[in-house]
Amino acid sequence: MKKFKKIISIIMIAALIASVAVVSTLNAGAAATGAGLAEWALNAYYSGWTYVWGGASPGAVDCSGLIYSYCGGNRTSMLSDAQANGRDWGYVSSGIPRVHGLGLSRPGHVGVYIGDGMEVDARGTGYNMCYEAVGSSWSCWFKLTAVSYPTSGWEQFNGNSYYYENGEYIVNTSRTIDGVTYYFDSTGKSSSQGGAVSASDSSSSDSSTAASVKADDNGPLKNGSQGERVEKLQSRLQELGYYSGVVDGDFGDMTEKAFKLFQKQAGLYVDGIAGSDTDYLYADNAPVYTAEKNSETAEDKSDDLAETGVADDSSEDTADESGEDNVQNDEMCYQSGDYGDEIVPIQLRLIDLGYLDDEADGGYGSNTETAVKDFQNNNGLIATGIVDQTTYDALFSDSAIKNPHAKAEKADEEDEDKEAEDDKTEETAAAKRVAAVASTTSGTEVEMNNSALSAKAVAGVTNSISVRKTAASTNLEFILWLAIMIVVMLIAFTIVYAVEKRKARVAAARARRRFQ
Repeated sequence: MKKFKKIISIIMIAALIASVAVVSTLNAGAAATGAGLAEWALNAYYSGWTYVWGGASPGAVDCSGLIYSYCGGNRTSMLSDAQANGRDWGYVSSGIPRVHGLGLSRPGHVGVYIGDGMEVDARGTGYNMCYEAVGSSWSCWFKLTAVSYPTSGWEQFNGNSYYYENGEYIVNTSRTIDGVTYYFDSTGKSSSQGGAVSASDSSSSDSSTAASVKADDNGPLKNGSQGERVEKLQSRLQELGYYSGVVDGDFGDMTEKAFKLFQKQAGLYVDGIAGSDTDYLYADNAPVYTAEKNSETAEDKSDDLAETGVADDSSEDTADESGEDNVQNDEMCYQSGDYGDEIVPIQLRLIDLGYLDDEADGGYGSNTETAVKDFQNNNGLIATGIVDQTTYDALFSDSAIKNPHAKAEKADEEDEDKEAEDDKTEETAAAKRVAAVASTTSGTEVEMNNSALSAKAVAGVTNSISVRKTAASTNLEFILWLAIMIVVMLIAFTIVYAVEKRKARVAAARARRRFQ
């Protein structure tokens, strides 16, 4: 009996150790921080994660999946979840707190606030991960319930130190902490590593220099980068007429603004970050700065030129022979890289006219730009790919000319669909219904939306296994562990009980033989 008790005790101790391990694993996700979420989102951008509807696994996420893949939480309604649980939230128009890793929301979309007025979001097919300044399209900021945010003390983010007071990191000031004086710039970055490296330590300058060189040698160039690559960038921008500041190897606001002008004129995504698009910058056919190609109002143009140091020599050329100002009416200007609800009607109209074969997702991508150019070509407009007021009026006029090739292309598509349907005799009933819809409906908004929904459904099914596993990981793992432990204990009890019972029978048999 004593042996039986010992064995049971050992089993119970093992079960207790396993419980501690399992609970520790399940609670690991609870350590999510705002700075950690912000770095997670930045890494997603620089690593080139793709947008997948329904995705929540690293490398393939949708807007809420980007956040969920890091910290979990209520994926379906993150803002409502924060409000219901008493977390801080507010309107972007009233200002965003200086806190890393806040959630951002607008109707049907969420993103991550990085700090210093920047955000990262998984925007949609054709855009993937976007990193840019927080625009007016965002409506609310909020603190995620699955994330902890600091109230005071040091916080490390993206290789820099920040100091929080009253729930926000401090800027444009200095603090003496533990006998060391730290200086904080307009972005909140400390002059040296807080709580780790003394400002008076001679090695601190070496460390910061090494970090700067490492950042300069790898990855995109952005505001704050330094080194020879930045000098080369500034020289090229100066050569093309976008920049007339000092070539000092310091990627500051003036350099960023100049590079944004280049991206805008080159038809690239405008974010001020010199990544893969720098190849085009150094190409022989890189566009030289011309005021006419920038679709800006005179006031906006003068502001841009003033910030970059480019002289505005176009004022004499913008007047026509009658002496009147010939600046294009640009009260409305949508172009590649823009995103917002106001672009959806434009895309729907392009779909209706047969120029766009894509979903109306509010993202002005390459497909939308090509559709606009085709429309402009067929309607006697200059094919800029930019929807200005003139193009907008023509697009929504009753005299707008439909795509003359759309009908022939549609007929070809229907023939191809019919042949494919005849060949695939073993398709499932659901697949046949989808094929029938694709082959019989007309080239209208309904068809495009149905096709988009079908594609999203397929993508959602592809990722559903990983999404469901992540969503219910805590409960499933706990239940699985509990079931395993119960089974193990029952088996152990049964084995020990059977052994002890057998021993008792053997002992009784021996006793009977002894007395015979």
